[in-house]
Amino acid sequence: VQLQASGGGLVQPGGSLRLSCAVSGFTLDYYSIGWFRQAPGKEREGVSCISSSDSSPYYSDSVKGRFTLSRDNAKNTVHLQMISLKPEDTAVYYCAVSSVRGVSCSYPDFVDFWGQGTLVTVSS
Repeated sequence: VQLQASGGGLVQPGGSLRLSCAVSGFTLDYYSIGWFRQAPGKEREGVSCISSSDSSPYYSDSVKGRFTLSRDNAKNTVHLQMISLKPEDTAVYYCAVSSVRGVSCSYPDFVDFWGQGTLVTVSS
């Protein structure tokens, strides 16, 4: 099982980035998948995730309206489009897979597989 994250980088406040996560080793059809982030000195938190049985992704309050999650089961990929980025969005972003459903897919404790992180830095 591999989750390969990409798309991080340095962006100015107000800018945009698109993160991608390619999954190999299993199919996404029966799993929830999403993104977590961890800023320096802070706990890892759920940003956005979607269950296989749901059509609407979950978003944390801090990113709602700015981030958009999409998944492509046929290509075993998930994307996180981030706009209007703020300095407080700076963190290492991780894609992850879990077998739980609903909002529980945003809980780090329920993650079954983690990808490597990709650093997002929002700074002028």
